[in-house]
Amino acid sequence: MDIEAINSLPYEDFVSIFGNVVERCPIIAAAVWSGRPFPSGAAIEAAINAFIEALPESGKEGILRCHPDLAGKDLQSGTLTPESREEQGAAGLDRMGAAEVSRMTRLNAEYKARFGFPFVVCARMNDRTSIVEQLRERLGNTQAQERARGVEEVKEICRLRLQSLVHSDQKHKSTFQSVSVRSSLR
Repeated sequence: MDIEAINSLPYEDFVSIFGNVVERCPIIAAAVWSGRPFPSGAAIEAAINAFIEALPESGKEGILRCHPDLAGKDLQSGTLTPESREEQGAAGLDRMGAAEVSRMTRLNAEYKARFGFPFVVCARMNDRTSIVEQLRERLGNTQAQERARGVEEVKEICRLRLQSLVHSDQKHKSTFQSVSVRSSLR
């Protein structure tokens, strides 16, 4: 969609279309809708990021809890959101063997027991090997470090999901070409 069409969307349609740019958090799309008209897709992203940043730490953890386990029961049972199914598939998580799934299940459980929320990484920017490596490495982080890292990953996922929804014309060619915070966190 182009930005003009997005700005003309009624509330219900906006929430329907943008309600999963942050996994299972349509309330965020509902909250930013009132910020229309947006001058660009980057402005939608900025509004979403500002909403997330304004949340208390418990709210940020709540957003992280909305994410499914990577290669978890939702992938195995087919109950992932279409966006998550596509992203996990692109990372090869849907093609793991039994031993790999068992290892991911164990690491996911260890991570959740340590931090209280699921491991979140932008699957579209990784493959299954790097995801497992990051999961192991990030188990050594503090609660605050991991919450901050998880939120940055949510923002990256959101950026890519928005990019697939918002048509960027020549005038806004640089939309979504922001420097990834993820690379500076590694």
